[in-house]
Amino acid sequence: MDAFYASVEQRDDPSLRGRPVAVAWRGARSVVCAASYEARVFGVRSAMPAIRAERLCPQLVFVPPDFVRYKAVSRQIREIFARHTELIEPLSLDEAYLDVTSTLSGLPSATATAEAIRAAIREETQLTASAGVAPNKFLAKIASDWNKPDGQYVIRPHQVEAFLTPLPVGRLPGVGKVMEAKLAVLGIATVGELRTFALTELEQRFGRWGRRLYELARGIDDHAVQPERPTLQISAEDTFEHDLLLDELEPHIRRLAEKAWTGYQRELDAKDRSRVARTIVLKLKTSDFHTLTRSLTPAQRPLSANELADIACALRERVERPADSRYRLVGVGLAGFVEQDSYQAQTDLFA
Repeated sequence: MDAFYASVEQRDDPSLRGRPVAVAWRGARSVVCAASYEARVFGVRSAMPAIRAERLCPQLVFVPPDFVRYKAVSRQIREIFARHTELIEPLSLDEAYLDVTSTLSGLPSATATAEAIRAAIREETQLTASAGVAPNKFLAKIASDWNKPDGQYVIRPHQVEAFLTPLPVGRLPGVGKVMEAKLAVLGIATVGELRTFALTELEQRFGRWGRRLYELARGIDDHAVQPERPTLQISAEDTFEHDLLLDELEPHIRRLAEKAWTGYQRELDAKDRSRVARTIVLKLKTSDFHTLTRSLTPAQRPLSANELADIACALRERVERPADSRYRLVGVGLAGFVEQDSYQAQTDLFA
């Protein structure tokens, strides 16, 4: 979807149309959830601190996020996808992979299917979407950004090498600033230059990741679209208006534990309670932006929000930092999901 949250706000409030809009709370601790294309002209981007966004664009309109509304629109879009294929892998509320090798709609090609989906989204939601059509997931992901907004880009199998050759290596999935710098030392700035390196040399330098680089440079990606991505973690977190001491975090941890537990119960109901969480995670971000996580997998998994909160609070004892350290964010999560039957068998064995 194109600038999804901001586009929903502009659709529902005509006074916002044509204006630079940031979906965010105004304030020093807030970050931008989404920016309209009018705001992007000024350099405003998602994940940017709201205070910086306002400096870049003084006329920026701040709109508080309404995720209930965004989720409702996302479900509407998912229903459009489902008319064409059952193989849908959601990445977020506004993005998904679709495998249309075989379609329910009987359209003759992936290109035609993408065009039909985009037309239906436009007609039924008054929003625009962009699509990438390609032989595999990572190429489709890159292509989906090529003609934004309200565009479509197709990479046919015989075009893969020519498409990739001039791209900066930073466009490859998993190649961040650190890896980009390591490749630059080797004189590698583009995918074409990466392709000149042998598999053995890349593996010697980067281990298993070297093989992945070798494959990506050649457009190889065998990861299938996964309609049911297993839940890895359910969490809730909050950024404070003022930094707090570790001893001051308990009421916030308990509030977030309640929120995470509600989400966990919702997940159990949706999945017929087939998978349960065993691990409790406490996340902290210090005033100087260092992120700390502490986790515990107890012999008995938590059975209530209170138990979750008690364990999360106790995990503070494993934070080895000076007592006067302050924290700007705290999060509580449940992880370590296992099949219920497997967990019960282990519990019975060691009872």
